[in-house]
Amino acid sequence: MKKLIVCGALAAFGAQAANATEFYIVRDAATKKCTVVDTKPTPTTTTVVGDGVYKTKTEAESAVKTTKVCTEQ
Repeated sequence: MKKLIVCGALAAFGAQAANATEFYIVRDAATKKCTVVDTKPTPTTTTVVGDGVYKTKTEAESAVKTTKVCTEQ
């Protein structure tokens, strides 16, 4: 019975952790290229662009295409 309770609690925690992922659009200072990352970027080598935090990777990738600084050459 204890194993069942522990497994249920771990499964619930894992589901919450999977939903807590955040995506960012960052622009590398040296290459001037934009990429989507799932960890909060450090301000020393990259700059966060766009609207900040995105809930899904697809949402962030779509935003890259419409973010002016990412589409300029």
